[in-house]
Amino acid sequence: MHNRPTPKFSIITVTYNAEATLEDTILSVISQTYHHVEYIIVDGASRDRTLAIAERYRDRITLLVSEPDKGLYDAMNKGIRLATGDYLCFLNAGDSFHEDDTLQQMVHTLGIGELPDVIYGETALVDKERHFLRMRRLSAPEVLTWKSFKQGMLVCHQAFFAKRSLAMPYDLRYRFSADFDWCIRIMKKAQTLHNTHLTLIDYLEEGMTTQNQKASLRERFRIMAQHYGLASTVAHHAWFVLRAVLKK
Repeated sequence: MHNRPTPKFSIITVTYNAEATLEDTILSVISQTYHHVEYIIVDGASRDRTLAIAERYRDRITLLVSEPDKGLYDAMNKGIRLATGDYLCFLNAGDSFHEDDTLQQMVHTLGIGELPDVIYGETALVDKERHFLRMRRLSAPEVLTWKSFKQGMLVCHQAFFAKRSLAMPYDLRYRFSADFDWCIRIMKKAQTLHNTHLTLIDYLEEGMTTQNQKASLRERFRIMAQHYGLASTVAHHAWFVLRAVLKK
């Protein structure tokens, strides 16, 4: 049994004025039954009680950094630079692992031998009281490749664990969808992508403002065109538009 893999996970939470949601996330991380974990919180110099909440659990947090940054993805890049684990996991304030033994279960699904380049699974949407709402509309494909995201972001960023050795910085030209681009770039480099067939993450359904959503979709279109070519992207989007119209 001793040759079962025990990878170390770097769990990174990026915060800015997250006092309302951070505690749930911290509790979810520190109550994991799997202990090969480092927990990194990168705060953008919050002005509310975010840091006070983090300080309460300081002995369970490996690294806590608080300083101004150039936004979400800049802070996430800082997290990557600070991480020392085998895998990166980005858990936003408000998100949590689906169960206390989620990491343990994930590791149990790994075979003996080489660690896969990417580990992925499903995401459940929850409300502020952590009540289950529904599964995420896009579900993880049985076999994931870099071409899978032609259909959209089929794996939620939080449920996409990438080997740190494959990780490159997020592209700061994208303000809303750099995670979409990052996942595709990692999948292009990845040899082995492992489906856990587990629900890994409870994602807090707060919804982006419609303004941001439009900007985000525009960015996604640019990212898809860059990776998959313009013609193919336009064809896929024509189908999205048509489907939206038909649904009305």
